[in-house]
Amino acid sequence: MADALTKTRWVYGFGGGGADGDASMKTLLGGKGANLAEMSALGLPVPPGFTITTEACNHYYANGSQYPAELKAQVAEGLAKVEKVTGKSFGDAGNPLLVSVRSGARASMPGMMDTVLNLGLNDETVAGLAKLSDERFAFDSYRRFIQMYSNVVLGLDHHSFEEILDDHKDRLGASVDTALTAEDWRAVVADYKAAVQDELGRPFPQDPQEQLWGAVGAVFASWMNERAKFYRRMHDIPESWGTAVNIQSMVFGNMGDSSATGVAFTRNPSTGESRLYGEFLINAQGEDVVAGIRTPQSLTKAAREEMGDRNISMEEAMPQVFAQFKDVVGTLERHYRDMQDIEFTVEQGRLYMLQTRNGKRTAKAALKIAVDLAAEGVITREEAIVRIEPASLDQLLHPTIDPSATRDVVAAGLPASPGAATGKIVFDADEAERLGQAGEAVILVRDETSPEDIHGMHAARGIITARGGMTSHAAVVARGMGRPCVSGAGEIGIYPREQLFRARGREFRAGEVITIDGSKGEILSGSVKMVEPELTGDFATLMGWADAVRRLKVRANAETPLDARTARQFGAEGIGLCRTEHMFFDGDRIAAVREMILADDEAGRRTALAKILPMQRADFVELFSIMEGLPVTIRLLDPPLHEFLPHSEEDLEAVAKATGLDATKLMRRAKELHETNPMLGHRGCRLGVSYPEIYEMQVRAIFEAACDVVGKAPTPEIMHPLVAKGEEMAYLRALTDKVAKAVMEERGVTVDYTVGTMIELPRAALRAGDLAETAEFFSFGTNDLTQTTFGISRDDSGRFLNAYIAKGIFDKDPFVTLDQEGVGDLVRIAAERGRAQRPGMKMGICGEHGGDPASIAFCEEVGLDYVSCSPFRVPIARLAAAQAALGSKPSD
Repeated sequence: MADALTKTRWVYGFGGGGADGDASMKTLLGGKGANLAEMSALGLPVPPGFTITTEACNHYYANGSQYPAELKAQVAEGLAKVEKVTGKSFGDAGNPLLVSVRSGARASMPGMMDTVLNLGLNDETVAGLAKLSDERFAFDSYRRFIQMYSNVVLGLDHHSFEEILDDHKDRLGASVDTALTAEDWRAVVADYKAAVQDELGRPFPQDPQEQLWGAVGAVFASWMNERAKFYRRMHDIPESWGTAVNIQSMVFGNMGDSSATGVAFTRNPSTGESRLYGEFLINAQGEDVVAGIRTPQSLTKAAREEMGDRNISMEEAMPQVFAQFKDVVGTLERHYRDMQDIEFTVEQGRLYMLQTRNGKRTAKAALKIAVDLAAEGVITREEAIVRIEPASLDQLLHPTIDPSATRDVVAAGLPASPGAATGKIVFDADEAERLGQAGEAVILVRDETSPEDIHGMHAARGIITARGGMTSHAAVVARGMGRPCVSGAGEIGIYPREQLFRARGREFRAGEVITIDGSKGEILSGSVKMVEPELTGDFATLMGWADAVRRLKVRANAETPLDARTARQFGAEGIGLCRTEHMFFDGDRIAAVREMILADDEAGRRTALAKILPMQRADFVELFSIMEGLPVTIRLLDPPLHEFLPHSEEDLEAVAKATGLDATKLMRRAKELHETNPMLGHRGCRLGVSYPEIYEMQVRAIFEAACDVVGKAPTPEIMHPLVAKGEEMAYLRALTDKVAKAVMEERGVTVDYTVGTMIELPRAALRAGDLAETAEFFSFGTNDLTQTTFGISRDDSGRFLNAYIAKGIFDKDPFVTLDQEGVGDLVRIAAERGRAQRPGMKMGICGEHGGDPASIAFCEEVGLDYVSCSPFRVPIARLAAAQAALGSKPSD
């Protein structure tokens, strides 16, 4: 056993005409490492290197930041193989091998973890590199390495190095880095090294082995940095996956005008259009493109001309390399059968592929790409369904700028991420998060964003950067989040200290409202009129495919005509939860409800309820008419009566004056109705048992409305909330049937209806067989069932729930994603016992979990009949239900 343990493999090689792994080994090698191995196996030009596995990362964290015992020897062996392929030696002053050290998790996390380039440079190897190539190139690479290593490994602020460089450029009168000479870079390097010595009290490390292991440790450590943890929470990526480390021979895009670096997508990640999309820079390294330090150039002549760019494209500058590049990217898309996000470098006219992965894209692009690939026969319709992240559809369901609106354009940039947003200007990510949490709509305005800004980008409605291109950090992250973004808006000058930006002779200060159009790359003054999206084209096509394969029905939670119409527009197959108490709060209604609560006896209550009856009836007439034969599940009054009364003395006096009700009586009644724990008190069906006249009025309103629109084939499902005992259900069923029969006899009309209950108490789930003797359907109220199972108030859980998630006690918020072990077991039990008593009994869920893809998959597994969610989540639920039926979920 001990012998077997010593043979654990931690390192896998790639490049040089072969590989130890392939794309199927993503779990072990991470996405980047697995794809580097796959490209190597395809015979593509990949610089040689090796991958340290994700298991080594997990070992590192499980053993107090200690590497596996065999790792150093295996890394040395991997380096020796790279040296053999390249003909260079790591740390050799005469012919130095330089390497990049990059992260690579199983799921793509762009910019969230750390990278070190040009590793292996020191005062001796930089001289050797200069003799082999060019002195200017060598010292440019050395200054890049010092800055990056100092920031990532030594923990120094990169801004201090930027200030040093800016000072040198100011003295030299240079506007761009490429204008600096070899001597200039020597001076910058000397100042960089002095800054490290001053800050740390020790010199910049010269030993390449020390550099290498410092970088490996920094990449492992970056798996647990704040931005990576935030990104994982946002995208539901498990902490246990860990990251791989990819150590790869450097190839240089900054070796003169025959060298370049770039990023490309095989299809447009914003629109999905099937043509090469991306940017490159001549005489640059990769971080220059993605960090937005320099404004990049177009890959193709056509793209350059469309954007009015006077800079030469790669197609024109390097026609032979570009032709080879087009062939390679075509090969990659055909091989992976999906749009690819590719990083490449050209070193003195020779093309190298540094990365490929399935590209991040907007929801609009994802739909088009999936539908197009299916139409092209590359993938099946079922695969197309599985490839769309259901939650991403939310990007398509919100307004865009009205084409007829007046547009006061104050600046323009690149259309980096589509959509539109209006909000107050903020210049700081922390401020964006603070205001966003307070409910403010904000637009984050920055010279450029970095991974440290991820929290502010998430909180903002939209993002503007003065620098950077279509593949900059801001653009990529914004597209992944579904935030509209305008990048590279070079005509705006940003002054964070003064809290303003200037553009076209105008000033815009923090707090002022602006609008951005991410589809056109425009920044507009003020708030601009929006229009609702049209859910046609690729959206309609894919949703049609999804509807054809899903088993679960999808309904909506709705009680207003607007919500009902919206739900139907989005494809809802009925109303799964109409909360009748929401109909009680408007003007005249709340006065009548308060009159009913204040009544001294049943007669007084019935007098007040008679005033509410026609209002409720009119509501149901509208809902039945909108739904036209689709089921409408109506929950009778659920909240405790005190919720309908004002609480403070000042409010009580104001209500008394407005309604003519006695103020003293109103105050006394409010105190009488006060409950220590109203969630578990006199509410739900308990009101119907205590005051049957309330439920009698509601049932009468339902059936009178159904009789009024009998030609619309109304299908009411009357649901009694908070039932715990079979005797409660039997009593309420009898009350419902009695009123329904009376109304139908009065009107001479027959209406088909069912009576059921909401399962929201553990006892109800456990005794579901008793309830099913008289209940014809169950609707699982998973919000309250979660509260009563855990003993947690959803309204107060924010005080501790984040700490529970951060400490791994909860994987997810149980009010967002159903707790399948506890609450889910109660659902299973209730479903089994209910159907044992009443075979074929209809069941669904109507909590917010009805719009959560993971919870929908559970509903499919348990065999429920439908889910019900908010209207805007109906498309998400339809797609998630289809994926659940296919037994699949989107790939990483």
